[in-house]
Amino acid sequence: MTNTAQQVPVADGLFTWPSEAPQLIGGRCATCDTVTFPRQLGCPRCTGADIVEVLLPRRGRLWTWTIQGFLPKNPPYAGPETAKTFVPYGVGYVELADTVKVETRLTTADPDVLRIGMEMELVVVPFTQDADARDLMMFAFAPAGEEQA
Repeated sequence: MTNTAQQVPVADGLFTWPSEAPQLIGGRCATCDTVTFPRQLGCPRCTGADIVEVLLPRRGRLWTWTIQGFLPKNPPYAGPETAKTFVPYGVGYVELADTVKVETRLTTADPDVLRIGMEMELVVVPFTQDADARDLMMFAFAPAGEEQA
């Protein structure tokens, strides 16, 4: 069993944690029903300011994807890799319930596995450690049914 007491989200307000069934935390405009992720203070569609927190579905469909083949610039990227230790990873957009597309890291970078339209499921995975040696956890999407270590 993983010790979740030593695991914290990479940023507050992105996903429920700790949780055996984590969900992304989005926002829904009370005026026009536009859903955003992450939650915003105002609506990008109607500029309304009445944004209600909503938990987004755990499953969605892969809308598009690519492979991040080079080390991102730091900042804004804050990962522990160097140019020598960097391993390419999958990045994509997952559409959740026809309401919002989420830009996300994928748990696989295998082009033989990833297919536009395939069902994906939210997972929470370690990203790096903070100054207190706690695991910073981030969300990602895995092909639905894929076991996570």
